[in-house]
Formats: sequence, structure tokens, C-alpha cells
Amino acid sequence: MLEVNDLRVSYGHIEALHGVSFTVAEGEIVTLIGANGAGKSTTLRALSGLVRARSGQVRFCGKAITAVPAHKIVALGMGHVPEGRRIFANMSVQENLELGAYLGDSRTLAADLEAVFGRFPRLRERRAQLAGTLSGGEQQMLAMGRALMLKPKLLLLDEPSMGLSPLLVQELFETIVEINRRGTTVLLVEQNAAMALDIAHRAYVLETGRVVLSGPAADLQDDPQVRQAYLGGHAV
Repeated sequence: MLEVNDLRVSYGHIEALHGVSFTVAEGEIVTLIGANGAGKSTTLRALSGLVRARSGQVRFCGKAITAVPAHKIVALGMGHVPEGRRIFANMSVQENLELGAYLGDSRTLAADLEAVFGRFPRLRERRAQLAGTLSGGEQQMLAMGRALMLKPKLLLLDEPSMGLSPLLVQELFETIVEINRRGTTVLLVEQNAAMALDIAHRAYVLETGRVVLSGPAADLQDDPQVRQAYLGGHAV
């Protein structure tokens, strides 16, 4: 579904990605793990067209999208839940969700809203509430729900557990697994490496803008280098 080859991204004269390559197959959960500044968020922004790649190639569902503008990438079926949620704070929950469906079929809007409310019942309870007054966990649900209104083929999730309580993190990861089980492919960037590796099929480790390790997530859980750097020195 997604092929990334030798992707390079620069901010001014500083190169943030130094030839990143990876793949995501249809139906997978693939996670990118790494320390702060490793290039994980930059990778997702480059995939969704929010930053321009200096070189390399990205193919999504067989189409070259490296130089395609962000709004056209969305139209191809790639949804992006950015770090920090980026909801529209002065709009209601329902208005945020409806914006997520702006490329969809208006005839299915009510059913699509109902599907999101079914997955996130707390959003139904707060549908008329201003999004900026929601708790952190509820804002993350809203950001994910807004992306799901697109009915994406591929969902990019950037640090979804950031700032959430352990109980909400567990609930969030169960939701990600369920979204994937229902047919949405997921590319997950996550600081909580233990949780990410626990739900992912495959994983890539980024360090300073380069992929340094990759393989089945279960194998990386047992890798001494990964345990020492990201799992507190212990297997999970």
C-alpha cells in the first residue's frame, strides 16, 4: 500500500531525514519508534504532503505522491492525525467531525457520524460542546474520529498517547487495534515503544533521520538494543 524509498527532508540547511525507506502493506499496523528528534513526525508530515521532500519517492496505492499537494493526498485516502491533535478548538465536536468528511459523500454523512459516535461514545455525549473544552483524551478521540470520517485506506497516527493517563492509553491502543481489525491500515508513530510494539505487526527504529533496525514487532521486542534504548532494558 505504501512504499517509501530514500526519503530526504530538510528544514533550511538542516537535513532531518537521511534516506528513509520502509513499506506498509495493506491490513498492517506498522510502527515507527525512536527518540525525540529521530525524524518520526517529519516522516509522517512528508508522507501526507505537509512538508516537501528534497528527494526520494513515496508511492501510495500504486501512485507516486512525493510532490502531490496535501489536499490531493487526503483525497486518495490517507488520513493524518497529527501530533498535538490540532482540533478546531472554537468549533463544536460535531463541526470538527463534519470537516473531516468534506471530501466524502454528503448522503452518507449521518451514517458516518453515527459510526464515529459508536466507536467513541463520549463524543456523542459532547457533540455540541466546543472542542477546546474537551479533556486531553477526548480531544485525541476527536482528532482520530475526524480522520476516520474520511474513511481512510491508511491512517497516520502521530504520538496518539501523548499526555494521556495509563488507563486512557490502554483504551486508545485497543481502539487502534479495532480500527485496524475493521480494515484500516495504520502507520503509528509512538513514544510508548512497548505499547506500540505490542500491537504492531512490523516496526522500524529511527535514529537521527535514519532507519537503523526493522523487522517483525515481536522480534524487535526481544532485540537487546531495542530493550536497552526504548523498553527500559526489559523484554515486554
